[in-house]
Amino acid sequence: MGFLVDLIREYGLGIVFLNVFVEQLGAPVPAYPVLVVTGALEGTSWARLGWLTALAVAAALLADVIWYQAGKAYGHRVLGRICRISLSPDACIRQTESVYGRWGARSLLVAKFVPGFASIASALAGVVGTPLRTFVLFDTLGALIWVGSAVFLGSLFASTVEDLLEVLTALGKWGLLLLILAFAVFVARKWWQRHRVARSLKMPRISVAELAGLHAQGIHPTVIDVREPMLFDQAHIPGAKPWLRCMEQGKPAYEKLLPREQHANGLVVYCDCPNEVSAARVAKQLQRAGFSNVRPLVGGLSAWEAAGLDVEAVPDRVVDARV
Repeated sequence: MGFLVDLIREYGLGIVFLNVFVEQLGAPVPAYPVLVVTGALEGTSWARLGWLTALAVAAALLADVIWYQAGKAYGHRVLGRICRISLSPDACIRQTESVYGRWGARSLLVAKFVPGFASIASALAGVVGTPLRTFVLFDTLGALIWVGSAVFLGSLFASTVEDLLEVLTALGKWGLLLLILAFAVFVARKWWQRHRVARSLKMPRISVAELAGLHAQGIHPTVIDVREPMLFDQAHIPGAKPWLRCMEQGKPAYEKLLPREQHANGLVVYCDCPNEVSAARVAKQLQRAGFSNVRPLVGGLSAWEAAGLDVEAVPDRVVDARV
């Protein structure tokens, strides 16, 4: 354990840069505790604290710009990949879409304090066309707030952190084992959250090939898109209905969207998140409302596009940066 403490003392700035960069790319390796510890160790030197803050902000911005460009180049398909890398609950995409749809680039000011939010929000900014200058401005401010709070806490409680490090050093290999155990519990908890959500939403699903086959036979189930309206406007399965846009208009609009007598061919619900979590939740809701033959679409819109099937967009869509 003493070796790790010496390593942080000697190469703390480099370790922080790498840790922040990897975490912001989506890996489940928390950087905030390392920022606090390094801030405590560098607390006597304002110049070192300044370098620590600048390097950490630069690392976060670099990773976020990579996801921004990926979202801009590859669209919504990158969102599910981030969730799989980060081990965040599959609902993280839906939650991020909702927050970003409401607050736009301003949500980046607090994004890094919410596990699983920052990477997805960065990619989503590229997907919806937030201007790069706007993204960089708010993302840099958000990174500065996040890093600054950790460094400030570290320097404020420097003596307490030093005492804790001395205890861990005195424990030797047991201290290192304790840290490894804490990390293992963190990863296991993330995995269990995802497993529990997926299990609670287990239900029959329909594949892209099955849905395309029904269309080829002239059978057209009602298709419902449960993603945010800004993503629906960009691309959706032809003929799909925007669930959230109708729900925002109240219950009468909801009943108008789904008159029971018009859905003899069933309902297909899709999203674009791992394990079809958002789609399955809406499908469960529809089942409780009395609709039968409701099935989520396996793989969502990404699987539909991967199969080479057409999508459509809302004409004259206007990108709203929401600054």
